[in-house]
Amino acid sequence: MNSAWLMRSHLCGARGYASRYTVLSHQIPKKSRSVTRVLSPIPHRLYSQTPIIQDQHEAGPRVAVVGSGPAGFYTARKLMREVHGTKVDMYEQLPVPFGLVRFGVAPDHPEVKNCQDEFEEVASSSDFTFIGNLHLGSDIPLPILANHYDAIVFSYGASKDQKLGLTGEDKPHIYSARAFVGWYNGLPKYRNLDPDLRSGETAIVVGQGNVALDVARILLSKTEDLQKTDLTEYAIQALNQSRIKRVHVVGRRGPMQAAFTIKEVRELIQLDDVNFEAIPEDLFPPDLSKLGRPKKRLMQLLQKGKPHNPTAAKTWSLDFLLAPTSLEWSENDANELKGVTFTKTQLEDIADPSSKVSSTSETTTIPTSTLFRSIGYKAEPIPGMDLIGAAFNERSGTLNHDGYGRIIPLDEISGKPGSTHPAALYCAGWVKRGPTGVIASTMADAFQTAEAIVQDWKHKATSGTSNNGQAKQGWSGVQADAQAQGIRLDNVVTWDGWHRINALERKVGQERGKPREKIGVVDEMVKVAGAA
Repeated sequence: MNSAWLMRSHLCGARGYASRYTVLSHQIPKKSRSVTRVLSPIPHRLYSQTPIIQDQHEAGPRVAVVGSGPAGFYTARKLMREVHGTKVDMYEQLPVPFGLVRFGVAPDHPEVKNCQDEFEEVASSSDFTFIGNLHLGSDIPLPILANHYDAIVFSYGASKDQKLGLTGEDKPHIYSARAFVGWYNGLPKYRNLDPDLRSGETAIVVGQGNVALDVARILLSKTEDLQKTDLTEYAIQALNQSRIKRVHVVGRRGPMQAAFTIKEVRELIQLDDVNFEAIPEDLFPPDLSKLGRPKKRLMQLLQKGKPHNPTAAKTWSLDFLLAPTSLEWSENDANELKGVTFTKTQLEDIADPSSKVSSTSETTTIPTSTLFRSIGYKAEPIPGMDLIGAAFNERSGTLNHDGYGRIIPLDEISGKPGSTHPAALYCAGWVKRGPTGVIASTMADAFQTAEAIVQDWKHKATSGTSNNGQAKQGWSGVQADAQAQGIRLDNVVTWDGWHRINALERKVGQERGKPREKIGVVDEMVKVAGAA
């Protein structure tokens, strides 16, 4: 995969690009896989503008996609382009689509959100239906869903935070990076987080992935620059009153093992009026010329750093080889954070990206009033998954599958003697491989899952009908069953409803000199959408 294609994919805005790549099953943790049969490799052709050869009068599969982020939309796009007549119903628990593109991408990275234009094209098809503001498993039991689709694709994200495991971690002034990002991006769940950014001048971010750097950049950026983005107005006001001037981004390993990308680091280093503390030379490999180009460029950037500006208003640092061991609190106030104590760690080989790390007996305490944890996330199961045959691995936060996204393939359902599964099951995105990668890797992963469905359908593993010979009814069938069981679906938001929300957000944003002002309350979204 060449770097130019990767950049286009990362920006998520280019159309018509194709690449020959293979997503390997080793991306899936071995403990979370459930391989039930021998599979042929997925072909390199994972993207096509031309539908597969098929009778134009033959119906394609009726597919439910659970989750409206990049994984869901890229899966839907490939299916609809490659199998003529495929009908996709996309289920989303929020009234608005796009998942982490809307609620996770940093506001000062608007180019990454351009993929929404591609997703709008998918949604404009008469074969696509958006069902927003519906909580599967509670509003609608999953068995009802399974009765009306040939296949269900679980493509939702990771909503559960990994914790540090420290005593007092749930006290005030300690925040999940995910919650903080959701707060400033207008995610309703975190609308009332109200982080206290005025209690002191120092903040610590534990974790050294791109999300950790996003948090640091938002804390350090000038609010006049953020005002031009779609950062929520309440977040602008809070950041404008922030006293934080010093940010430590802390990791238990070294520069070669850090998870951040060069783009994210460069943006932080180049922030105006912000100093970057030099990294000790002994943390770098002695000979950078032996490294591959991406790692070499990243190490050179970190080594070069930035000239010190004695008048800079703020400072940040990358603090390596530190593992948090305890939280320190004020003697006068048990809820007043005073610092974090870290155990110093050591690497077997600083030049090895996968080097083992071990603890030493030495500790250090960094004074701070605010702590953000950014050490990873996990997906959670939807209630009732087990009732339709989906096995969720609680440890990894992923669905068990064959390495290509098949949970229950099409050839094990409808029409096959002895079948006990009403719908085939697949997965894509973070609930398939874990919460790692950028949009480019999510797209590749989604295409892999879609290709598995295409292959299964192309091989005529199913006739596209239920066991009684009737075609699957999709959303209309779900609605009929819900009505028969007395389940009310009055507040479901359609794609037209999303457009009404979108129009109002853009209008209010334009009045304030920004791309949009997000509505951060579900009831308000539903009212604007006209669903109530």
